[in-house]
Amino acid sequence: MLNRINLCAMVLAVVSLATANRALGAAEDEKPAVQAAVTAFHSALNTLFTGDAGPMKAVWSHADDVTYMGPSGSFQVGWTRIEPYWDKQAAAKLGGKVEPTDIHLTVSPQLAVAHYYEKGENIVAGKPQPVSIRTTTIFRNEKGQWKVIGHHTDTLAYLQK
Repeated sequence: MLNRINLCAMVLAVVSLATANRALGAAEDEKPAVQAAVTAFHSALNTLFTGDAGPMKAVWSHADDVTYMGPSGSFQVGWTRIEPYWDKQAAAKLGGKVEPTDIHLTVSPQLAVAHYYEKGENIVAGKPQPVSIRTTTIFRNEKGQWKVIGHHTDTLAYLQK
């Protein structure tokens, strides 16, 4: 009886390990797609600085559970609250450019988290303003596309009101 229990425990352990390895392998397979989603988000952000919110709206999930806590210190929950915020930011035409640096990705088959720095500058009242903030962007795999479901940054004094 004890040998059967040990054998069953070993079989369960092997199956669990194989399942975990398949999930890790699937997650590793998704890393390039998630990296591309981070790049697309920042391309959309830089386009937003020119006054066009369209690409930013395209990279986001339009679900009720999405969250945005950006450099102005605001906190929006749900796409219906976030979408007009992107229009407002586009209208500000901040100019400049920011890029992600030192990206650390944690990826599963359905969710991914990117921790990194955003570095660059905006142009406010004709003067360059530095951007060097910590950022977390969360993605969800929606029908094979990695969509932003959360974005949280440090604040920037020149954007707070």
